[in-house]
Amino acid sequence: MPGRHDGCFNALPDLQVVFDYEGDGSGIPDPANVQHAYELIGTLEQPQARIHSTYVWITEVAEETPWVAEHVHDYDEVLIWTGSDPSDPRDLGATLRMVVDGEEHIVTRSGSVYIPAGTPHCPLDFIEVRRPFTFSALSLAPEYAARR
Repeated sequence: MPGRHDGCFNALPDLQVVFDYEGDGSGIPDPANVQHAYELIGTLEQPQARIHSTYVWITEVAEETPWVAEHVHDYDEVLIWTGSDPSDPRDLGATLRMVVDGEEHIVTRSGSVYIPAGTPHCPLDFIEVRRPFTFSALSLAPEYAARR
């Protein structure tokens, strides 16, 4: 007999979003170190969801690699990067460059950035990735949408 909350669980469906400001969609070649993306929560398996979250593994790359072009959302967003070293979970194993509203930040530790609605953000580039890490984007809206 199905449970009342069966529909709340998610089995990582393939992400079905067209990213206009990421990889090929932005005129930047898709980075080879960005693996297949999945939906952690969203309308694919939870039609009633009021948030959208993605999940992707980022693998090693030795040279600087651009990924996401500048864009804006009409909703708040949280970008999350998590290292894979269980003995030091705060060590990202990578160096990222992230721009928020024209201000450049260098990221070397696991963590996140909160981006208020209407705030221009990115480019997001990999300066180097020494060890795989996970990247997630949490959109405080049911579906992903961006503009320049």
